[in-house]
Amino acid sequence: MSRRRLTLAGALAASVLLTALTGCASGSGDSTGEAQSSDEVVRIGVVGKSDEQWPAFVAAAAEEGITVELVDFGSYEQPNPALSEGELDLNQFQHIIYLAQYNEASGDDLVPIGSTAIYPLGLYSTKYDDVKDIPAGETVAVPDDASNQARALLVLQSAGLIELKSGGTTLSDLADVDTEKSKVKVTALEAALLPTSLPDVAASILNNDFVEAAGLSFDDAIAQDDPSDPNALPYVNIFAARADDADNETYRTLVEIFQTNEAVQAGLQKSSGDTAVALQTPAEDLVASLEKVQKDIAANN
Repeated sequence: MSRRRLTLAGALAASVLLTALTGCASGSGDSTGEAQSSDEVVRIGVVGKSDEQWPAFVAAAAEEGITVELVDFGSYEQPNPALSEGELDLNQFQHIIYLAQYNEASGDDLVPIGSTAIYPLGLYSTKYDDVKDIPAGETVAVPDDASNQARALLVLQSAGLIELKSGGTTLSDLADVDTEKSKVKVTALEAALLPTSLPDVAASILNNDFVEAAGLSFDDAIAQDDPSDPNALPYVNIFAARADDADNETYRTLVEIFQTNEAVQAGLQKSSGDTAVALQTPAEDLVASLEKVQKDIAANN
C-alpha cells in the first residue's frame, strides 16, 4: 500500500489534485489550486500530496494539455470508495494486494492501469539499533489492514522475530503467528498510528508514507523485505481506475508521464529516500496479478 504502498479496516481491510473531498475524512479534503489552462481536468487521489514527485507530475501533465488536481487523503481507507463513487478519476496510493482486498470486500471492480514503483517495507525502532537486540517477549507493532499486515509479518519472520504456522503467505494474519515459537509478541494498529506507537513497543513496521512523519529516515530501518523478489509483483504500487476507464487514453498518458518524466522520477526517489524501485510493468501483467490475488482471497474466505 506506498512505499505506499497499498488498507481496508476489518472486512474492508484492502496520486495529482486538490478538492474538497476529505483528505482524512469523507468530505474534508485538502484542495490546492494548481490548475492551469488546459483541455482536460483529471482528479487523482493520493496519500501524501506533498511528496516531491507530484509538483513535477502536475507540471508535466499541463504541458500535455491535462490539468491534474490532487486530492490528499490521510488514510488508505478512503481513496478507493471515492474513486468508485466518481469523486476521483484515478487514485495512486496502493499496491495490487490492497486493491484486490478492496474489490473482494466491496464487490467493486477497480483496475490497475499502470505501475509506479515498489517500495521496501521496513521495521523501525527508537529503542534498538539491531533486530538481534530486541529481547524475547517484547511487542512489535504491525499495520492492521490485511494486505500490509501479511507483508509485515513476512518481514518479521525473515528477521527471525516470529514464526508463521503456514510458512507465510500474502494472506497471513495475526492468527498465523506461532506464539510458542516466536521471539516477540505482535500487535496490530492502524497504519497512521504506528509512528506514535514507537515509544510503547520494541519496534513497528511503518509504511513509507509515515516514516519521515515519525522523525525517521528510511536508512533507520533495522529490517526490510526485498522488492526485487519476483514474488513481490502483488506489492507493486499502481494507478487505479474504474473498469470502464481502463483504456482511457488520457489516463494512460498520465501513467506514461509518471513512468518516463525525469523530474517526476527524481522526485519519486527523493520522497522515498532513494528506496523506490521504479517500474514500467505492462498493464496486462498488473491485471493478471490482481485477478490471481482476488481468486486466492475468495478461496481463502
